[in-house]
Amino acid sequence: MNPLLWMLVTPLIGGVGILLANRQPNAREGVTILTAAALIWQVWGLAPEVLAGGRPEASFFEIVPGIELAFRVEPLGMLFALVASGLWIIASAYSIGYMRGNHEKHQTRFYLFFAVSIAATIGVAFSANLFTLFVFYEALTLATYPLVTHAGSAKARQGGRTYLGILIATSIGLLLTAIIWTWWATGTTEFTPGGILGQEIVGPEVGLLLFLFMFGIGKAALMPIHRWLPAAMVAPTPVSALLHAVAVVKAGVFSVIKVIVYVFGWENLAATPSAEWLLYVAGGTIVVASLIAMRQDNLKRRLAYSTVSQLSYVTMAAAILAPLSLVGAALHIAAHALGKITLFFAAGAIHTAAHKDYVSQLDGIGRRMPWTMGAFAVGALSMIGVPPTAGFISKWYMLLGAYDVQAWFAVGVITLSTLLNAAYFLPIVYAAFFKPEKPVHADGHAHTHHNHDYSNHGEAPWPSVVALTLTAAGTVALFFFAEMPLDLARQMIEATP
Repeated sequence: MNPLLWMLVTPLIGGVGILLANRQPNAREGVTILTAAALIWQVWGLAPEVLAGGRPEASFFEIVPGIELAFRVEPLGMLFALVASGLWIIASAYSIGYMRGNHEKHQTRFYLFFAVSIAATIGVAFSANLFTLFVFYEALTLATYPLVTHAGSAKARQGGRTYLGILIATSIGLLLTAIIWTWWATGTTEFTPGGILGQEIVGPEVGLLLFLFMFGIGKAALMPIHRWLPAAMVAPTPVSALLHAVAVVKAGVFSVIKVIVYVFGWENLAATPSAEWLLYVAGGTIVVASLIAMRQDNLKRRLAYSTVSQLSYVTMAAAILAPLSLVGAALHIAAHALGKITLFFAAGAIHTAAHKDYVSQLDGIGRRMPWTMGAFAVGALSMIGVPPTAGFISKWYMLLGAYDVQAWFAVGVITLSTLLNAAYFLPIVYAAFFKPEKPVHADGHAHTHHNHDYSNHGEAPWPSVVALTLTAAGTVALFFFAEMPLDLARQMIEATP
């Protein structure tokens, strides 16, 4: 069997094992970890070949001329797959502590759809054309829906309807229309360095097609189609981590970069005035989402709006249409993944150990949960862009690219949003470590759950603490060891004719 097909099938085989081990939690979770380890071994084993210039591929069947289910590993897809596979095993370990610590129901279903979601993510990463990308993009939406609605409550079902409704409506109504238009005009949907549009679509039509693609890729959460993302916060925290760091939103911004580089061609877009609108929409989303985040007392909602903002960093960096900014956009996929999964892991650990979900409850919690809040501080600094964290490197490349082409609007947005990021993250860290702990119930929120008193809590279960410590360490490590993602990002640009 082709190695690329094995990478798609491995999580699905693991899903079967998870189902078979339904009545044996230790075996079920062991299967999850072993499957994640097998996927890491496969994906990371492919990296040296891609770094050396190889482009492994596999074709399966052609529906009509120019439309086939096919896979090819190019540098951006390799980077995305490395991030997704590397974080799946850590997220799985975290989930063991979280799901058991909170006595969650339907844990087998949770691990099963987690595995299916990763399979769809790998399919997105290795798509050789727009048709394959669309198939796995939709599969990812459907596979994550049961995770969003996991609690089964009325609130969870409402959040799930918003999640599914917006993502399906945008992909069917806009993204599919853009793909059909591209195929009709060019006779192909294959991702090609330098783009495939040529002179087939020119002038204002380019701006319209870009609109269909950018808003059709709803997972990138450009405003005003971002509402699905905070609505999905009804899900358990490991699902939030999957949505915001490993799979869903990364599939969105990955697709944005891939379409700009391999469908339009960034140099062609740079010469097209009708494409300039994307820079301003993405910049506006960054600032507005940051302002909304500042007003959120619920910790997960604050992190959700932070994600909306951070995703548009990637979109805006791609829309600057400069080589260095595109490198920054690709790097931010990895930097944001590590930083934001750390923040959500910390939020989930706080909920599990202390049953506190609001920023106003966190005074002094750093003394009881030093590992968790220390990791939170690292993730927050990466979101702000402070060295030595990975977020600094990606923002630095964005700023260099914006300076090169004199995109002063982008420079202003990055500067302002960095200050806003600091304004809604640093007070949390300060309160956790330097403010005295509030008396129980003094903040107006109950700290009991199932008649258990959590006022004398410590850290969350050790698998969760180990996981968030690893991702925080990875956020710092990527600052010092950024050679591989930088090489992949540069290859993406250098492949352009």
